[in-house]
Amino acid sequence: MTTRAIIAGCGGYLPERVVTNADLGRECGIETSDSWIVERTGIRQRHIAAVGETASSMGAAAAHQAMERAGIGGGEIDLVIVATATPDSAFPSTAARIQAAIGATRGAAFDIAAACTGFVYALGVADAMIRAGSARCALVIGTETYSRIVDWTDRGTCVLFGDGAGAVVLTAGEGRGDSGDRGILSTHLHADGRHADILHIEGGAGSTGGPGLLRMAGKEVFRHAVAKLAAVVDEALAANGLGHADVRWLIPHQANLRIIEAMGKKLGLPAERVVVTVDRHANTSAASIPLALADAVGRGLITKGDLIVFEAIGGGLTWGAALARF
Repeated sequence: MTTRAIIAGCGGYLPERVVTNADLGRECGIETSDSWIVERTGIRQRHIAAVGETASSMGAAAAHQAMERAGIGGGEIDLVIVATATPDSAFPSTAARIQAAIGATRGAAFDIAAACTGFVYALGVADAMIRAGSARCALVIGTETYSRIVDWTDRGTCVLFGDGAGAVVLTAGEGRGDSGDRGILSTHLHADGRHADILHIEGGAGSTGGPGLLRMAGKEVFRHAVAKLAAVVDEALAANGLGHADVRWLIPHQANLRIIEAMGKKLGLPAERVVVTVDRHANTSAASIPLALADAVGRGLITKGDLIVFEAIGGGLTWGAALARF
């Protein structure tokens, strides 16, 4: 029997402070409106981290909820992978800080930098390590404080992002259920650095100019997103001998409602089977998929045996998809 990484629990964390679209115009002094933002993105509000809240503190909170739902303690975790573009520091890793915060004292802890695709990348690495026998219980986290890297004078980007964290616990198991193989069925990861400049952060920890702000060529990113996401989802389904009709839930990266709706139509899914949180959370980058998963599970939407598609595209360019049976 094939060893699989099974989703044993998931959790999320959102900062207390909520900033609506109307608030942005008043607080940031930018020319915008609720109708302008909703029409173009579907976003109505976002959560903003408080002073003292960091990628590691939010990630740890999401991890604790996922661990509680999975019924495991920190001593059982032997792998922590964190996807983030907004780490607490260049080093130590955010994963190492979270490992300490949750009381995990063995195994490996490291970060992955793949921007908005980071969670799918991290899921793929954790799945591979579990399949190889290098880990038995992994914590995969996406956590971001994008409010600290956006240019609050640029209405084309600052309205898009929010802060938050999501986490899943993966455990090794045979993954056999009444509905077929449970767990992560496969992950499919891609990158094309030729398009690095259409979505990037100026500078960085090793840059002579120091860390900078997020910059995005929105139309170019949108153009790549629609084509690449459709292709990688079909790639994932074909690799498992499955078709669009087999998909129960689409849990996409929450970047833009128009992209999400286009992917739902591509899969032939009714709107009620596409998990959407972008209206409430905005784009939380690597945190968006695990946050959306935790939201859907918390509302009782997803049940054992459901086939889920995760997909995302982000800076790099990076993109990927994963299939999981819950």
